[in-house]
Amino acid sequence: MSYIKKQEEIQFIIEGGRILGEILEKIAKMVRPNISAYEIDMEAERLILEAGGRPAFKGYRTRKSDPPFPSTICASVNTEVVHGIATKDKILKEGDIFSIDIGMQYPLNCGLGKGGNGFFTDTALTVAVGDIPEKTKQLLNVTKKSLELAIEKCFVGNSIALIGKTIENYIDPQGYGIVRDLVGHGVGHEVHEEPRVPNYYDRDLESWKLENNAVIAIEPMITMGDYHVETADDGWGILTIDNSLSAHFEHTIIITKDGPLVVTRRPSELS
Repeated sequence: MSYIKKQEEIQFIIEGGRILGEILEKIAKMVRPNISAYEIDMEAERLILEAGGRPAFKGYRTRKSDPPFPSTICASVNTEVVHGIATKDKILKEGDIFSIDIGMQYPLNCGLGKGGNGFFTDTALTVAVGDIPEKTKQLLNVTKKSLELAIEKCFVGNSIALIGKTIENYIDPQGYGIVRDLVGHGVGHEVHEEPRVPNYYDRDLESWKLENNAVIAIEPMITMGDYHVETADDGWGILTIDNSLSAHFEHTIIITKDGPLVVTRRPSELS
């Protein structure tokens, strides 16, 4: 099956994931009041190209008839859940929360992978812009914790359904919303591939068992209010329907016989 990666492919995914984690940590440190999302985006693109990769999201289309996604990162502020465009007029201000979602195809011109340009990894985090209220800090902490709990279930033989169930069982009692219209996914040969990896329990995925060398991206998207979302006027950004804050964390994980290997860990997560 195409979602199971060969050992040679796995090595490139490990290397690309490590580089992408380092890049995300660098650009996250740029986040401060009065900086534009565009400035952060330009640095993200520079770092990816310098590393020998290609931005996975820039130019991405859901369908050929759609306009291409215009930025390297998805830059989502406050009530934007995901897919925010990194524009010059998106200026961060004190008290905002800023989600950075970044993907890379790596290494270019290796002769393997899509177009001979390597393999995809995908990662995200949400950061505070200056000081934020305690309840907002808690939203970020809970979202990140739900990702870590889900990663702990990534063992050969466990189901995709268990990942969603684990997130739901942790988030629901705390009263937050779990976005349902967007889910995690397989990754590697494409930016998005099978299987779907919901952040809630889906009985139909009980039969989808994790296998050795499967590669998935888990990405809880958690809101402070209603889980329903709508598309922004630009056709890309996804917004909470009730204008509640939203947080997003993501890692790319390889399923191995020894347990989950999180390839996009940032240096600060490893120290």
